[in-house]
Amino acid sequence: MLVFLILLPLIGSIILRVWALPARKVAGGIVVANMLLTVYLLLGLQADGQYAYAFDLFKIPHTGVSFRLGLDGVSVLMLLLTNALACFVVLAFSTRHHLQEAHYYRLTLLMLAALNGLFTALDGLLFYVFYTAAFVLIYFIWALNRRETSTRIAFRFFLHAFLSSLLLLVALLTVHNQLHSEEAGTHSFTWETLVAAELDTRLASWVMWSFFAAFAASMSLFPLHSWLPDLFVSAPLGGAMLLSGIVLKMGLYGIVRWMIPLVPEAWHAEVPILLGITVFGTLYASLIALKQSDLKRMLAYSSMAYVGLITVSALVWNKASLQSCFLQVLAQGINVVGLLFVAETLERRLGSRDLFDMGGLARPAPLLATLYFVIVLGAIAAPLTNGFAGEFLLLNGVWKYHYLLGIAISVNFILRATYLLRAYGLAVFGPLGSHSSSFKDADRFETVVLSSIAALVLILGLLPNWVLMLTDESVNRILGAVQL
Repeated sequence: MLVFLILLPLIGSIILRVWALPARKVAGGIVVANMLLTVYLLLGLQADGQYAYAFDLFKIPHTGVSFRLGLDGVSVLMLLLTNALACFVVLAFSTRHHLQEAHYYRLTLLMLAALNGLFTALDGLLFYVFYTAAFVLIYFIWALNRRETSTRIAFRFFLHAFLSSLLLLVALLTVHNQLHSEEAGTHSFTWETLVAAELDTRLASWVMWSFFAAFAASMSLFPLHSWLPDLFVSAPLGGAMLLSGIVLKMGLYGIVRWMIPLVPEAWHAEVPILLGITVFGTLYASLIALKQSDLKRMLAYSSMAYVGLITVSALVWNKASLQSCFLQVLAQGINVVGLLFVAETLERRLGSRDLFDMGGLARPAPLLATLYFVIVLGAIAAPLTNGFAGEFLLLNGVWKYHYLLGIAISVNFILRATYLLRAYGLAVFGPLGSHSSSFKDADRFETVVLSSIAALVLILGLLPNWVLMLTDESVNRILGAVQL
């Protein structure tokens, strides 16, 4: 059953390549089917921390490589986010007609297959294959923009991330070879086998930094972030949604599922340095976001800061912080897609991304202003919104680790609220901007999309416990795998 989450998008992409069918309808049907299948798997999942729906297709002799998939509370949460956002990505493309429509939907379906494979892979090398495939596909989606600057920026990201991901491959091979040398005849890249490997201190430290560099590049953590702002500005809406909502979370999942369990001693020894780099990067990104007048650039630095915060919650490595990590992954994926959709709508209507060209939109567009405000409340973690529970747990977890870290995180919360509310105030209130006099309220399509996102912001804010219960035993199992 689980393998169909990968097969359905692959089949859909092949159909669009072979037959000249309505691309949007085919892609829409596939993403809705995948979403329904994900919900079905969720409803049948026993939240006991064990892998369910195990699928082991083959094993290549004498290599240890296998096509092994499985699902637990953490991975099913990532699948929910991925497949839900895929529906929004397919819908969002209808706001901009493109000569390459069939190519866009075909690549989006392939991207969905790669992401579903990545979040369910229980074989290290299979995880790497899906991880690399996702980068290749997102590059081609961005390249459809056909602007020279956009293609150049996308290629810079691809080269940056692809070269860094080679470190991931070398790290996995190093752990596997060490295991093979310890136990003659052992050939396996499965998670359970790799976690059991014992590395000497120097080798473990090298493997840990290789993992972290690879994952940091995909998450645009400081100092590997230079591609992100330009890409946010130049990427098509669907590509930007995939980037901010899902792709930036791939590295985070890799840290929690693979990096720390495989080299726990090295992580424990180096975690003060890792936290220092990550916290500095979040404060740096927040301060730059505070100075931005370009709405999309502000959202790019906001995403960089937010992903940095979620990374801190993973690196602290206690139950409160890890549960906060997954709550925030879900919340940030929802919020940033909503904010990007608003930014794209304003840019398309006004012909500008500059906040000082906006102003006074509350009068001609009260519905858009209201829905925008609900999403902003979620992004700043106001009580009863989807961001609140996760940030409360994060602050609790990091404060237990060290009070200075808690203070730094609190400053970051204040900065985020400041720049997001400043942007909202400039866009929505005050005198009418030079481009705002003829602005119209949200149309039916925009209302449906933004209302759906606003509803998710409020529902998850009121009912965060289902996420905590879903991930509880899986988090316990991951924590239990790290023996110091």
